[in-house]
Amino acid sequence: MRMLHTMLRVGDLDRSLAFYTGVLGMTLLRRQDFPDGRFTLAFVGYGPEDSNTVIELTHNWDTPSYELGAAYGHIALGVDDIHSTAEAIRAAGGKIVREPGPMKHGTTVIAFIEDPDGYKVELIELAKTA
Repeated sequence: MRMLHTMLRVGDLDRSLAFYTGVLGMTLLRRQDFPDGRFTLAFVGYGPEDSNTVIELTHNWDTPSYELGAAYGHIALGVDDIHSTAEAIRAAGGKIVREPGPMKHGTTVIAFIEDPDGYKVELIELAKTA
């Protein structure tokens, strides 16, 4: 058993695709319209679905926005250099909502960004190996 994807409902698919591909550097893996159901599914990620967990962006054509709810947390991405990654995201138009720095009660270096729909994405600096 392995994790396949996480699904997010988005209000504007083109805007979300621009964020996940242009700002975060993911690849659009596949996209399919379902006219009878009035929705589109787009899958993005850092590698093929057969060997990587990806994100499913669901766009219901008649719903321009969603309440995120109190139960949702965030998506986490591991990065080698959190400071240069955060600067690249900022330069690409991404919104940094927590600058890189150590966790409040730990030493792991993290940052948070926000996608166009308000979903949080945590950046976690990967441990350096000697």
